[in-house]
Formats: sequence, structure tokens, C-alpha cells
Amino acid sequence: MAKQNVSEQFVDILVRAGVKRLYGVVGDSLNPVVDAIRRNAAIEWVQVRHEESAAFAAGAEAQITGTLAACAGSCGPGNLHLVNGLYDAHRSMAPVLALASHIPSSEIGLGYFQETHPELLFQECSHYNEMISNPQQMPRLLQTAIQHAIGRGGVSVVSMPGDIASQQAPEKSIEHALVTSRPSVKPGDAEIDTLCRMIDKAKRVTLFCGSGTAGAHAEVMEFAERVKAPVGHALRGKEWIQYDNPYDVGMSGLLGYGAAYEATNECDLLILLGTDFPYNAFLPTDVKIVQVDVRPEHLGRRSKLDLAVWGDVRETLRALTPRVKVKTDRKFLDRMLKKHADALEGVVKAYTRKVDKHVPIHPEYVASVLDDVADDDAVFTVDTGMCNVWAARYLTPNGRRRVIGSFSHGSMANALPQAIGAQFTDRSRQVVSMSGDGGFTMLMGDFLTLVQYDLPVKVVLFNNSSLGMVELEMLVAGLPSFGTTNKNPDFAAIARAAGAYGVRVEKPKQLEGALKDAFKHKGPALVDVVTDPNALSIPPKISADMVTGFALSASKIVLDGGVGRMLQMARSNLRNVPRP
Repeated sequence: MAKQNVSEQFVDILVRAGVKRLYGVVGDSLNPVVDAIRRNAAIEWVQVRHEESAAFAAGAEAQITGTLAACAGSCGPGNLHLVNGLYDAHRSMAPVLALASHIPSSEIGLGYFQETHPELLFQECSHYNEMISNPQQMPRLLQTAIQHAIGRGGVSVVSMPGDIASQQAPEKSIEHALVTSRPSVKPGDAEIDTLCRMIDKAKRVTLFCGSGTAGAHAEVMEFAERVKAPVGHALRGKEWIQYDNPYDVGMSGLLGYGAAYEATNECDLLILLGTDFPYNAFLPTDVKIVQVDVRPEHLGRRSKLDLAVWGDVRETLRALTPRVKVKTDRKFLDRMLKKHADALEGVVKAYTRKVDKHVPIHPEYVASVLDDVADDDAVFTVDTGMCNVWAARYLTPNGRRRVIGSFSHGSMANALPQAIGAQFTDRSRQVVSMSGDGGFTMLMGDFLTLVQYDLPVKVVLFNNSSLGMVELEMLVAGLPSFGTTNKNPDFAAIARAAGAYGVRVEKPKQLEGALKDAFKHKGPALVDVVTDPNALSIPPKISADMVTGFALSASKIVLDGGVGRMLQMARSNLRNVPRP
């Protein structure tokens, strides 16, 4: 076997760990690794236009596949650009390995050109963050980094000086079998027995579900039926739990709707399933709370718990459901289902009149039409801000669609680069970037990445020429909007100039046809939809302390535009309520 240098060994280990591509921007200290990729047919180098996009793309790929993804940045400013996307991946529990290339090892600590200290810079957005300062550390250090990323769910960062990358790898290095998947975690019998007694004693049980319910839809539904519990969800739980759910009472939190808030606050036992829901102001303080989570550090950090259960949601419910007594009293469940349907009926009226004639176009209408014409297995990536609102209220989950956003980190500009990562996993699957004009323009250069690789991502641009969410925050705080207006170009013309498909939509009657034509196009496409910046109607009871830097409680707010098919779902569920 020919002798390897450290870069070649590095790349080979990534391939063994299942990494298909490395996203990044080339640079001198990174060149040995990129050259090793060039000579290895099992892995692809994806050249993006900004390293932040590389990290977002890797994070999205990891979330779609559930396997390790990777990104890289050259020394100093190059790897520094990775930070924001890595924060998002880490907080989304996406297994990502980041290579932070470094200055020559002999110059570290001497104020060399482009010198930074990656072992400090990435400390808060990683489970593991170490530097290869000697070839003898390979391959053990990289293997350890990979196992941290996969085993703990998040980011590992390996920094490596360019001169080390070119040196000969150890001849008798120890390479062991890599961990490439996570185990299931079943709670102990004592915790299951305690939880069972609490459920049997409770008269009104509510389930509140997060992204930890992925893969556990059937178990949640079976348990909800057994204990007659309304089922609410956080934003990250929507795609996993809302579909085919006769117990659905909507979403709580800053973008909430329906009766989820009431269901969580009017029960006498609230069970949090796989959620690290951050807004404790929406959680009750006078009911018993149980939390089930696979990550023990999440337990109890949002609310005072009466029982903490360390385990997977699916494994926990499989052990729990057969043990609890069947409840026959549906009064609480039926009352919450009716509240949910009534709440949605009230909201939906605002934009059921003349929506197909209103100019500028209601963004709610855009989201509703998009939901109708998109594929049943589409991947939606969603910009932070008002696009979060429209996705939360209009995209219909079905168990096959995916919705990815910066839901925990809350970064702008995430949708386009996340769409890049999602599309690379499967070029035949429809990927739609729901972009705001503010977020899109921050990383607009990577629209050229779509063109360069002929990625068939469809960008639906909600172009209201403003930072809409920020304006809302200012308004509720009693401040005049300032610094929130964007002077925008014709983005469709820019797309066409770049070599992509581009169309601008200014009238509602043009919208459906424009979306369908763009979706039929085999390459990248952008639909620039001019939308109404005044999309939210705020009742006078809103107080400034409802704002926490992102949005408003929808348990206290009426969003002009309704909630799409969720109203039909609520009506359907209500029809199942037994009549006296």
C-alpha cells in the first residue's frame, strides 16, 4: 500500500464514516485536503461562494440523511465564516464534521497573517474541538471527532495547519471501526412505573411534542388514544406529529395557533415528548410536568419537572403504553378539539375574501398556493422571520415532506444554503427554498452555486422589501420602524442573468401558473413574488413583554391569513367528537 500523507488519510476516514461530499471554499492552507479529494472518487468537493453557506448546507444534509456531513474553511477568515452555520447545525443536533484549516504550525502564537485561534472560536458550537498539531495524532483524533458528532448529535471541529496536512501519515496508525449511528435509549423500569402511576391518577393529560418524536408518530397516536390526550406541538415537531392526528390541537409558542396553549395550561398532567421548547412563558407553572428526552441535559432546563425521563420517545412509549389504564372520559380532549377548531375558524376569515385580487399579494396566499402545488415529498427550507410564520401555518405535513429551518438558532439567510445541502442528497427530489428578501440577499452569491452545479432548487422569494419580523417587533415595543426597508432589484432578472430560470409575480392570478412552470423547469429557478409588507394585524391587547426578539404569541394574536389546510383538519377531527 502506498504511503499516505495526513490529508489523504483524513479524506479516507471521512469516506469510511459515510461522508459523500465536503462543502467549502478553497484556500492555501486547505489545498492539500482539497487535492486529496480531487484524487478520491468516493467523495466530492462542493465549491460554495461563502463558507457560511458550506456549514448551513452540511447541516441540512445531515438533517435530511441522519448521517455525518462535512464542511471546511481555510485558515483565519475562511474557517471563521463557518461559525454561524455551525452554531445552527449544533443547535439542530445535526452531526457535522468541520475542518478548520490553520496557519503553518511554526507560526502559531506569533501574530502571523490570518492567524486566529479556532480551538477557542468554535468552543461553544461544538461537542469536540481539537487541533492536529502532530501527524501522530492521526487517525485517532479525527475518529474521536466523528464519534462525538454522531454519538452526541452535533458539531465536531478539527483544526489542522496546512503544513501538517502535507506531512506523511503514521505508517502503523490505529484505525478502528467507526460509530456511524446512535443507539436507542430505553428508560429504566422504575421511571416507567412512576410515570404510569402519574398518568393513571391524572384526569386531564396533554402531550406536547417536539422533533424528538421523529419516527414515533404511531406510538404517540396510540398513547394519545389510550389516555384521551390532546396533542400539541412545537415548531420543530410539526412535520413529525401533526399529520394523520385526530388529537391535534395546534402549536404553542411564539408562532402558535389553535388550542395548544390552552391544552397545555388546562391539563393536570403535561407530558413533554422530545422537545426542548425554549419559551417557558408558554409552559404552565401550576400543573404536574413530565419530560421525556434522549438528551439528559435538556431535562428540566425550561420548567420545573415532577418527573424526568431519560429515553427515546418511541422506546419510552412502547414500554409505557401497555401499562397505563385505558381512559374513557373524553370531555377534556373533546373540549380542546372544539377550542382548536373555533380558534382556526376565527383566524381564517381575514383572508378568505378577495385574496385572488389583492395587490400586493398576501404572503399567506403565496404560502397556501405553494403548499397545494408542491410535491408530496418536497423538502422545504425556510428563512427565519416571516417565512417561519407562513411555513408554520400553511405547509401541510404528511410524513414524507421535510421542513428545515434555523428553528433553534434563528439565523437569517439559512434557507438558500440549506436547500443546497438538501438537494445534493437527492437531485430528483423537489427542494423549495422559502426565502425572504432580507435573508436571500445576505447569501445571494450562493444562488450561483445552484447554477454552477445545476441543482434544481426552486427559490420562492417572499419579496416585501422589508425586514418584516423586525418591523413587527418594533411596532409591538412601541417603536417606529427604522432601518427595516430594503430597496430591492428585480430578482427574477438577476436569476436569468445568472443563467437560471426567473419569473416575477406581482398579481395573484399569475402566482399558481408561475409556481407550476418553475417547478417543471429541470434546473434552478427563482420565483420573485412581490408581497404585502403589512401582513400582520395586531389586536390592542398585545404588550411589549410578549416579544422575545423573534415574534409574538399567537395564542394572543390574530394573524391575517388563516392557517391553510389546518382548518380542514380541525373540522375533520371535530366531526369525530361523539355527540350526547
